[in-house]
Amino acid sequence: MEDKNLVKGRGAQFNPHNSYQSQRYDHYFVEGIDLNEEGNNQTSFLSSEAKTLVHKVESPDVGMNYSANPYQGCEHGCIYCYARNSHQYWDLSAGLDFERKIIVKENSPRLFEEFITRKNWDFQPIHLSGNTDCYQPIERKKQLTRKILEIALKHRQPISIITKNNLILRDLDILEQLAQQSLIKVIISITSLSEDTRQKLEPRTVTAAGRLRVVKTLSEHGIPVGVNVAPIIPGLTDHEIPAILKQSAQHGALWAAYIIVRLNGQIGDIFQDWLSANYPDRSNKIWHAIQSCHNGHVNNSTFGTRMKGVGKISEIIRDTFLLHCKKNNLNKTKFAYPTRTSKPVSSQQLSLF
Repeated sequence: MEDKNLVKGRGAQFNPHNSYQSQRYDHYFVEGIDLNEEGNNQTSFLSSEAKTLVHKVESPDVGMNYSANPYQGCEHGCIYCYARNSHQYWDLSAGLDFERKIIVKENSPRLFEEFITRKNWDFQPIHLSGNTDCYQPIERKKQLTRKILEIALKHRQPISIITKNNLILRDLDILEQLAQQSLIKVIISITSLSEDTRQKLEPRTVTAAGRLRVVKTLSEHGIPVGVNVAPIIPGLTDHEIPAILKQSAQHGALWAAYIIVRLNGQIGDIFQDWLSANYPDRSNKIWHAIQSCHNGHVNNSTFGTRMKGVGKISEIIRDTFLLHCKKNNLNKTKFAYPTRTSKPVSSQQLSLF
């Protein structure tokens, strides 16, 4: 694919067929319309009244028990995002649709409060952005995440957040109050320090420098923060592990984790197309390196190994990561949420804690 045909500012370059639909619509062009033509590449937002918001997480290796996502689809356009496949459940595509047709769950705050005020709720931590980034651009207008945080503060509900957008700094006032009660921890995702790589991998995200500033600002305001070096793409970003960890620690990160890229479902086709367009000289090398981490495939669904990979390249990545975490004093402390035995009687009680 030549550069002139690239859909500018997007990760995916086409809409692969939705496997739940009988009619195929693979395309770079829709009904003869050039998707890259000005006016045809805009993001649209679909309002939705969701039935539920907080969901139990059944996967044992993702580090969370419950998640909540006020948005479905993500304008950030990260080419590797595992959540792309979920867009098919909405009769949309995992490709361009995922980035350009964002579902807004307008009733998210109400659903969140209804869930955490149930009589039998035991106040386990709820993770925001378990599927798509709760601080993607539309949050600036909708403020659904901010409203959820306000409700969490009101009821002393423990929260964790992962994001790659500096919009989170808008909510410092609430995050500081949650942090004073040990009710919040934040993880900032950093894939690459190279702006050229970032623009290709994650076209509508904040720069790596911007994310490091977020880490620094959160740390300075007493908000526990760590980084997720994810996904690590062997042959493309794995050499950046030492620098990312060093920079993160210097900016105040307390913890670090990593995930090796895995391309489940239709993401394999989307990623391979992107790889050929952006790195034609080494696309095969990168593709085979990913395969070497997953027993000859680009995806592994086995719990325990699907995120860390197997084989020599995975071992080198693991050893490099652990070594530089140790060098930079990361993962030396543990975070613990407070133990809850009862619900607050009224909002006035918040001043006592």
